[in-house]
Amino acid sequence: MSYQTEYLRASTQPEDFWKEKAQALEWFKFPSTILTQDEQGMDRWFADGELNTCYLALDHHVKHGRGDQAALIYDSPVTQTKQTYTYQELLDQVSTFAGVLQQQGVTKGDTVVIYMPMIPQATIAMLAVARLGAIHSVVFGGFAAHELAVRIDDAQPKVIVTASCGIEISRIIAYKPLLDEALNQAVHTPNACIVYQREQQVASLVEGRDLAWEEAIAVASPCDCTPVKATDPLYILYTSGTTGKPKGVVRDNGGHAVALNYSMQAIYNMQPGEVFWAASDVGWVVGHSYIVYGPLIYGCTTVMYEGKPIMTPNAGEFWRVCKEYDVKTLFAAPTAFRAIRKEDPQAELLNKDDLAGLRVIFMAGERLDPPTYEWTKAVTGKCIVDHWWQTETGWAICANPIGLEMKIAKPGSSTVPSPGFQVCVLDDQGEPLPPMEQGSIALKRPLPPSCLPTIWGDIDRFKTGYLDVFPGYYTSGDGGYIDEDGYVFIMGRTDDVINVAGHRLSTGEMEEVVAMHDAVAECCVIGINDELKGQLPLGLVLLKNGYEDQAESVQEELIALVRQEIGALACFKIAMVVPRLPKTRSGKILRKLLRQIASGEEFNVPSTIDDPNSIYDIQELMAERGIIVDKMAD
Repeated sequence: MSYQTEYLRASTQPEDFWKEKAQALEWFKFPSTILTQDEQGMDRWFADGELNTCYLALDHHVKHGRGDQAALIYDSPVTQTKQTYTYQELLDQVSTFAGVLQQQGVTKGDTVVIYMPMIPQATIAMLAVARLGAIHSVVFGGFAAHELAVRIDDAQPKVIVTASCGIEISRIIAYKPLLDEALNQAVHTPNACIVYQREQQVASLVEGRDLAWEEAIAVASPCDCTPVKATDPLYILYTSGTTGKPKGVVRDNGGHAVALNYSMQAIYNMQPGEVFWAASDVGWVVGHSYIVYGPLIYGCTTVMYEGKPIMTPNAGEFWRVCKEYDVKTLFAAPTAFRAIRKEDPQAELLNKDDLAGLRVIFMAGERLDPPTYEWTKAVTGKCIVDHWWQTETGWAICANPIGLEMKIAKPGSSTVPSPGFQVCVLDDQGEPLPPMEQGSIALKRPLPPSCLPTIWGDIDRFKTGYLDVFPGYYTSGDGGYIDEDGYVFIMGRTDDVINVAGHRLSTGEMEEVVAMHDAVAECCVIGINDELKGQLPLGLVLLKNGYEDQAESVQEELIALVRQEIGALACFKIAMVVPRLPKTRSGKILRKLLRQIASGEEFNVPSTIDDPNSIYDIQELMAERGIIVDKMAD
């Protein structure tokens, strides 16, 4: 079916459309009601249906003769380890570990916190929790003890599953002491902690509370799947950058499975048995949706990679993995390709013949700037798809739906809304704006399956944060526009629009221009306070290797370039070369934090930051340039 046909059906006949998509799954009890509202007035999908997500991901495929197919490929350049699990082997390990959890009292509706690195045991633990009808909450491995503690208190886990350590490029991160400190700080106490001991560092266990993974497995019995309602929670995922009370996005079982299964074909154009690689982490939503659940529910082989796009050992690792496992679809954040481009700008480590099996590269997680799009397309010769989604939705709001119809790509656009998502651009009063006018991106209700039905334990926070801003719509928090062809352009968070002498200007648009310069590997534009004009743009620039001695001239050229492309009204007069940009571990630049630094505000170093020193480097440079106003934050 064409994209337009699918999209219109999903918009005008949502119940018929999603009932048809639900029929692709093996339910224990197929739903008789497709779309209803709960007692809180929230839209719910497949409310009286019963299923089990682990059954769909493993048992279903073994039952239908795919037990010998590879399900999970683990590739760890940091430990020089590779391992492949068939569907049968993964099912055996998952069902046995579910027995371990069951022995510790985990039952349907309980929560389990998983605090692990990118190792197969993290996937096994997630699926085992789902097998019992329990709810998992994966916390990114290596998070600070305080941040882990507040998530423990919010999720109230019956059991915590962890590993002794995580392994980075040049260091080992001891997870167990972080967990011990978190439990000292937390009010809640779990029944038990299960620790997977890695040979790189063995952790000490607390008697009476901690269990060694291997020892617990040895005395456990496999257990079957527990049926759950489609509307029962599958997992809680805390959004990055939370401060104070955590914001736990809730994902239900039924809508999640239906939407992800549909997306694997409609958006990613995959076939069962093919290899799909999402180069992310299970601590993020991409890892949940497209390392674990989406590929396995659909019957693909998924790659779990413990490494970085560069320095493990070099900028050719992505290409090596694609060749070695015949990856058909690669999915990563734009920042990964910017890092590769910086280290290997001429793509000398890439042999296009090595990518013969690769069909397409998807990017998401942050805005894909046109220079990164053009470079990746040029050096790989592959179709590049920018798609936009959020932790809250669990799958793509907008994409090039290549499994339905290949759209002509427009650099800077995430193409068109996925079937089920009705994307609108609204002004401050909630009125729809015409094509090409920038405003707030909102999604008309009802939202399609897989979107969050609530915030864990706080329905009022969900309503006020997402639904009450524009009644009848879900507020995305992103700004942008839709062009005359219906293509959606996401220009950044709505607070990334600055007001320069009465002109509302998009910092995303300026970043697009700055990134055009041949010397720029990565950039960020923020608004800083100015007594005369209200705000002025500040460009922070990371240079490609080999351009370091041209920093002064590059800064001048960037100022001229923005003036040429946007105009003098942008008042772009400060371009500052920096050694690194502060980012979350998932690759998002911490723009709000940079604005706080420039404004002299007090700030908290977020738990999600990849390198805290990057903040202080920029703070020092801003002070030297006289950018920071009022006072420097401690």
